[in-house]
Amino acid sequence: MESSGELVPFPLLTTPIESNYRACTIPYRFPSDNPKKPTPTELSWINLFMNSIPSFRKRAESDDTVPDAPIRAEKFAQRYSAILEDIKKDPESHGGPPDCILLCRLREQVLREVGFRDIFKKVKDEENAKAISLFKDVVCLNDAIEDEAKRVENLVRGIFAGNIFDLGSAKLAELFSEDGMSFLASCQNLVPRPWVIDDLDIFITKWSKKTWKKAVIFVDNSGADVILGILPFARELLRHGAQVVLAANDLPSINDVTYPELVEIISKLKDEHGKLIGVDTSNLLVANSGNDLPVIDLTTVSQELAYLASDADLVILEGMGRGIETNLYARFKCDSLKIGMVKHPEVAQFLGGRLYDCVFKYNEASNTRHNAKDVVGWMDTLVLPILSQY
Repeated sequence: MESSGELVPFPLLTTPIESNYRACTIPYRFPSDNPKKPTPTELSWINLFMNSIPSFRKRAESDDTVPDAPIRAEKFAQRYSAILEDIKKDPESHGGPPDCILLCRLREQVLREVGFRDIFKKVKDEENAKAISLFKDVVCLNDAIEDEAKRVENLVRGIFAGNIFDLGSAKLAELFSEDGMSFLASCQNLVPRPWVIDDLDIFITKWSKKTWKKAVIFVDNSGADVILGILPFARELLRHGAQVVLAANDLPSINDVTYPELVEIISKLKDEHGKLIGVDTSNLLVANSGNDLPVIDLTTVSQELAYLASDADLVILEGMGRGIETNLYARFKCDSLKIGMVKHPEVAQFLGGRLYDCVFKYNEASNTRHNAKDVVGWMDTLVLPILSQY
């Protein structure tokens, strides 16, 4: 479905939204902080975005769809660096105080202002083609696992392995440019369990006992992430009788898959009978989320997605930006999963985990134990940083 019209709140957020939802997991500052002075957390994140500029400039320079790409790429680097320096001096400049959504939005705005629309298009197309060629083999490997619990765990591990393809991480972008990434090797090299947040055993138990009628999955990156990670998992949900809505970005951002790209990918994967390796896809829908960033504020989604999601009983947010940095503690009226790999040292430190650790957070719609966990999570974000200052 195409996105059009005014953006609206995601209908499955716990209400009232104003007091239950904030699209920023990590608190960059507190009310007691000086509004004119950047906090240590703000500075560390500003520096993280500053460190990403060289890899973005390199991608922009090689965009052969834009005339004078190297000159425009240099303009981007200079403008965005200047904006970040301004925010270091005055956190309230440029629409601040800053959080991950603002820092991402400013970067995208500068890219578009100097003439770039999709600097990662070439690498996305290349990785999509590679992943499409591997899709059948990955699905058949999963289908061959007869034990359902082991099969579900393998599918989840595939999501994490695919999620490594993230060119928004400076370190991963550097690694990728050197020799690419092997999906199967990534599956085998995940950090050992228990992960930093690990509700996988609980989820597998629920999987064996209940059937969700409709799942909404906010997808993340192109290539192995969506094709070899999310789509095999979505296919398994379809096999269990669920309707699946895949929500993808409206506009390009880093190497995130967009709505038109995902429609094209699925059309290439289907056979002449409209099936995904033997599984009917009449209950598989692709929606335009209305989003244009690698993170997401769920108070502003497309009307089409809101309509399709209104009767869903499972929401899945995948990827570090959507599932961890902006919505780890988001509460929903239905069951929810937050799945993502930790690819920034700052996120690892906040969670108390390892770099490239995994987050698999499952919440039931009305489970006081899990809601209590969320309260503890918020206490950790608000209280512990304050105590650590003394």
